[in-house]
Amino acid sequence: MLNHIKNELNKRNIELVSCLRLDECNIKRKYLLERHGIASGSVIIFAVPYFSEKSLENRNISAYAVSRDYHLYFSMLFEEIITDLRSKYPENRFAGFTDHSPIDEIDAAARAGLGVVGKNHLLITEKYSSFVFLGEIITDAELPSSVVEIQNCINCGKCISACPVGTNVENCLSALTQKKGELTPDEQQIIKNSGVAWGCDICQSICPYTKIAIQNKTIFTNIDFFKNNLTPNLTCELVDSMTDEEFSKRAYSWRGKNVILRNLKTLEGKEK
Repeated sequence: MLNHIKNELNKRNIELVSCLRLDECNIKRKYLLERHGIASGSVIIFAVPYFSEKSLENRNISAYAVSRDYHLYFSMLFEEIITDLRSKYPENRFAGFTDHSPIDEIDAAARAGLGVVGKNHLLITEKYSSFVFLGEIITDAELPSSVVEIQNCINCGKCISACPVGTNVENCLSALTQKKGELTPDEQQIIKNSGVAWGCDICQSICPYTKIAIQNKTIFTNIDFFKNNLTPNLTCELVDSMTDEEFSKRAYSWRGKNVILRNLKTLEGKEK
């Protein structure tokens, strides 16, 4: 079963795949497992690269938001693979997750040997640096574990030094661009100084692992979903011209148009 899952992911250009027992993970949302009738078993965790060559160009949004919303990708991926698994292994249960997961994904990925944990609390892989989405297929089947000791990054501190708002994750620039309502003058100035209308990649971009991955040209994704329908540089006119359906397929859509438009107007000097 494990080899079959790895092969299916590899065929879709997902190469960083590993497995560990469910009891080797830090369970954060047990109710999600209970919802799928899984009490024990295995976690096949994998890293999906999303950095496109267009992300190297001038952009005013985070690299993860340049393509369509990655949740759409994972929905299609799990629909294909889990449907296949349920057909091949009807005696077992399967569930797919990303972001809203039963487990601590960063911790599990590091334990599974997919990468190291950075000072910015992101998983950093050798090939793609931290420009990856984490996903997992959880099953009640008992599969071979590949757990290792968690490794941390080289601790150069560049990500912390470069952060425009300090080290508090809850108050990071990315969180500020997602804040509803009016921004204070200080908050507006932070966005203006950053030149970013959504998200923040500063700690990722300054990272030595990223610079090496770009130099070696390994950082770029080979997954078509993250290479097509790209919008690296937003304007008010572009966002306004999007239909509701088009806008709903973007990573920033969950906050509604008003928030992203407010940020863009701030960048363009049109916000009060």
